[in-house]
Amino acid sequence: MDLDLQQATRLIERAKAAAADTGVPVIIAVVDPGTNLKAFARMDGAVLGSIDIAIKKAKTAALFECNSEDVWEYCKPGAPAHGLELSNGGLAPFAGGIAIKDRNGKLIGALGVSGGSVNQDQAIAKAAVDAIEFNS
Repeated sequence: MDLDLQQATRLIERAKAAAADTGVPVIIAVVDPGTNLKAFARMDGAVLGSIDIAIKKAKTAALFECNSEDVWEYCKPGAPAHGLELSNGGLAPFAGGIAIKDRNGKLIGALGVSGGSVNQDQAIAKAAVDAIEFNS
C-alpha cells in the first residue's frame, strides 16, 4: 500500500519540527510512487525557489527508488548517463530527497526537503523519515 494521507501529514510535521530545531525554514514535499504530490508545506520564510527543488528531490527519489543524491553518480560529467538530470521534466540529483519503502522493500512514496544547505535538507528529511514506522 502507498503512503496514506495520515503518514504523509506526519512526515510533513516531523520535517517541520526538525527544521524548526535547526532554525531553517524549508519546503517539504511528499509524493506517491507515481511522483504525484501527496502532501506539501512551505514554512514561513522559506524561499520560493525551493518549492520546485523540494518537489523535484522527492520525484527524483521516487523515480529511482533511492536517495536523490545517489542519482548524481550516474549523471555527473564523465558518468555513464551524463545529462540524466535533464530527463523526467528535470531531476534534482543532490541530497534532500528520500525514497520511502515499506518493511518489505516496496516503494510507497518519497520525501523532498529544500530551503537550507544540502546537508541541512538531508538531515531534516532523514529525521522525518526515521521518526515514522512504515509497515505494510
